[in-house]
Amino acid sequence: MLWEKYCEWKGYSDDQLPLITQDYYDDGSGKSPRYYQLNAINKTIEAVSKGQDRVLLVMATGTGKTYTAFQIIWRLWKSGAKKRILFLADRNILVDQTKNNDFQPFGTAMTKIGDRSIDPAYEVHLGLYQAVTGKEEPKKIFKKVSPDFFDLIIVDECHRGSASKESAWREVLEYFSSATQVGLTATPKETDEVSNIEYFGEPVYTYSLKQGIEDGFLAPYKVVRVDIDIDLQGWRPTKGQTDKHGEVITDRIYNQSDFDRSMVIDDRTMLVAHTITNYLKRTDPMAKTIVFCDDVDHAERMRRAIANCNREQMDKNEKYVMKITGDDDIGKAQLDNFINPKKAYPVIATTSDLMTTGVDAKTCKLVVLDSTIKSMTKFKQIIGRGTRIDDKFGKLWFSILDFKKATELFVDERFDGTPERVKITKPEDFENPEDLDDIVDGMPEDENGEAAIDGESPFGDDIDPDTILGPSPPYTTSGSDTFGPGQMSLFRKKSGNSMFLV
Repeated sequence: MLWEKYCEWKGYSDDQLPLITQDYYDDGSGKSPRYYQLNAINKTIEAVSKGQDRVLLVMATGTGKTYTAFQIIWRLWKSGAKKRILFLADRNILVDQTKNNDFQPFGTAMTKIGDRSIDPAYEVHLGLYQAVTGKEEPKKIFKKVSPDFFDLIIVDECHRGSASKESAWREVLEYFSSATQVGLTATPKETDEVSNIEYFGEPVYTYSLKQGIEDGFLAPYKVVRVDIDIDLQGWRPTKGQTDKHGEVITDRIYNQSDFDRSMVIDDRTMLVAHTITNYLKRTDPMAKTIVFCDDVDHAERMRRAIANCNREQMDKNEKYVMKITGDDDIGKAQLDNFINPKKAYPVIATTSDLMTTGVDAKTCKLVVLDSTIKSMTKFKQIIGRGTRIDDKFGKLWFSILDFKKATELFVDERFDGTPERVKITKPEDFENPEDLDDIVDGMPEDENGEAAIDGESPFGDDIDPDTILGPSPPYTTSGSDTFGPGQMSLFRKKSGNSMFLV
């Protein structure tokens, strides 16, 4: 009787009931969806049962979007409402992680699209956009099947290519326009040119970073902003000053947005590497760390600089720090080891765009920002690299070292996950053991450098930092401790218009 009244109140028709009452997948281990995952699954199933053919789910990074997608597909598939399903992603690691983990129960009904063909013998297809389409017509293998071949398409990280009207990826979705299409993202993209909401509609459910942290499902974090003098003051060449090749340097003020893009200052790179090393020496030299750089060249320079600062660690294992970027096959081959909590190496990954999204690094304890970030979408994705919790390996919170003032985006009203603590510092603060203790364990500060919270732990009563983060002996530098503009000479990059200061 109560169920009948509920169905009447919800307005469910008899046709909707078989789908709405379809059970979740249960592996017998006792694992079940969390409350917000249940909400997301049920909202989606209800929308589909009503005939809604475009659905958008917004869930913060680390909240289990792929597991949620699996349960949605499972119920639609098992109920018979959807018979052929396509899961689309734009990075191979996303497809492989999905196939090998959350989607395993599909077993022999599932395949990964390859060999430029779509095999009709399978019911659940996982594919890269790049594997089903391309600029040339012969590469558009999705056209080898009829437009009604798939009746359900799940679009992972839909804030990327599929959000743009002009993208080749959108062409795939429009070809299968009769299929129900569900977009998943942590960061819906809304600009004059690109819109997830315009295509998928308003989200049927949203679970934010802020809510995830408050509920205890996502890791809280603290921010240490490191202001470098040359970034704050800028640099201007003297009149007629030339680079290493004798070419006159354009007379203007070079600032933070130029560094590591149009101009490279090797001393600055070394200073950042030195500061990262000091922080890890004081906290945990084996803490998984991702260093976000402006481009692949910057990532390689940063890798070399960090390696030079950590000779002892490199002697133990040459994979202590590695560049993991799209152009580096050796580095990419180590990505699985980096995200595997049971693998100690690599410890530090320098990267540009490859690891901004879709990398499930549960034990990442330090996120370093040495990249100029203007996009809120990219910023949220990068912060999300550290938000996963892993109780087994002691990962309950994480830290951000910000060298490019990227965390100024926290004040943007579109950002919804306030840090537990913000500390504003300079590189020299990392040289003094007492200052470093304050950076690691001290209180939050306001804009004037005054304590923002009197005597309270930056993580409240739930987490005692001393139980997670054991101090190690203070790090004493060797050689020169200063990296000032007076030490710099100039030479021009071999290709392009970038200049190097060394």
